[in-house]
Amino acid sequence: MLLVIIFTIFAAITIISAGMVAFSQNIVYSAFSLLFTFFGIAGLYVLLAADFLAATQLLIYVGGILVLLLFGVMLTHKIQEVNLSNESMRLAPAAIVVLAFLGLLSIAIYRTQWPTVPVPELTPTTARIGTLFMTDYLLPFEIASLVLLTALVGAVFIARGRVKK
Repeated sequence: MLLVIIFTIFAAITIISAGMVAFSQNIVYSAFSLLFTFFGIAGLYVLLAADFLAATQLLIYVGGILVLLLFGVMLTHKIQEVNLSNESMRLAPAAIVVLAFLGLLSIAIYRTQWPTVPVPELTPTTARIGTLFMTDYLLPFEIASLVLLTALVGAVFIARGRVKK
């Protein structure tokens, strides 16, 4: 029962904050709402025992992409004075489509015969992924690291510009 309550809390946080991202008139509020959306998704990953995906969600999306987005928004000169709006055009047709889809989804959920088999034991995935990276997938893992190193060297070369002799 506690697991259902925790799931409901994380799902509500994710859905409400995603709605705020989509419908907020202020870009700063949208960016901060995206933070709660990413945290809610990471919490759902934790509940699924997908600890690697949860850590990746936090490190890459919250720690990298969202922080970069927030710095971009905050460092933009006079962002509060610009009339940036997220006006929804043709809201009525979109609402009709969404309500029709929600109705069909509700009917499908109601009519489905859900199995009552016991839930298997959820085990963490990080150790298994690490073992696979260092055994079966060692060569593709090393090739990916070389490709990333090449991209990094290329980015440094482009950023420095051409040296004139």
